[in-house]
Amino acid sequence: MLKDSRSAGRKGEDLACKFLKKDKYKILEKNFSCRQGEIDIIAEDRKGVLCFVEVKARCFVEVKARSRDDYGLPVEAVTHSKQKRLLATAFIYLENKRIKSKDMRFDIVSVYLVNEETQIIKNAFDVNYY
Repeated sequence: MLKDSRSAGRKGEDLACKFLKKDKYKILEKNFSCRQGEIDIIAEDRKGVLCFVEVKARCFVEVKARSRDDYGLPVEAVTHSKQKRLLATAFIYLENKRIKSKDMRFDIVSVYLVNEETQIIKNAFDVNYY
């Protein structure tokens, strides 16, 4: 069992990277941070789309009477304010890397640590909303 939420987060990010690489994503950076916030994984998918990935690791043991979703969906854990921080951080990344024009999206990778099941929600929120 994992000792704390930080080690659970690291394990979740490692499993998410493994999952993304298996699907032909190129991992560009992990844990990019600046004053605005942090992005867990920045990757490029097989079509060249720049993906800013938030990883949500779940480390509970499933109980028969409850499903995984009873604990809340990963997309629900990325609140409106978290989305704004991710967007601001992504713009800092683009500025730092001098990227002017590139297709991009925000994904959420959900990792269930008990069985290492991994799922992705592509385009998890609309950046045009902001």
